Amino acid sequence: MKLEAYLFFPGNTEEAMAFYRGVLGGELSITRRGDVDPTAPDGEKHLVINAALDTGTFTLRASDRADATNDVQTRVELTIIGTEEEELRRLFDALSDGGTVKAPLEKMFWGDIFGGLIDRFGIGWQVNITPS
Repeated sequence: MKLEAYLFFPGNTEEAMAFYRGVLGGELSITRRGDVDPTAPDGEKHLVINAALDTGTFTLRASDRADATNDVQTRVELTIIGTEEEELRRLFDALSDGGTVKAPLEKMFWGDIFGGLIDRFGIGWQVNITPS
């Protein structure tokens, strides 16, 4: 069993997932409604019904959804945890490009380096760098 994050976007899933691929690397596959539904209306054939970014370590999934917005999401944030400080700082900086840093990467009272941000698509991220 595994748990995967699934994000919803208001028609810009392909742009968001291309951004995440540029930051996180990995293989991106995209299935549009028109690829699998021959009865889809012309205006909906381009909509992404499933995008999967497989980094080898985890998979991030997404799709377009009519009720999604680019407003900042406040109930869930994606967290990247690891010991490779240089790489995690690079990810933090790349994800925050065009977004908003809520908490810069700083040493915390629990001993780790931690920071938080909202990316350009309104998705919250946390980066936690643990001592090796």
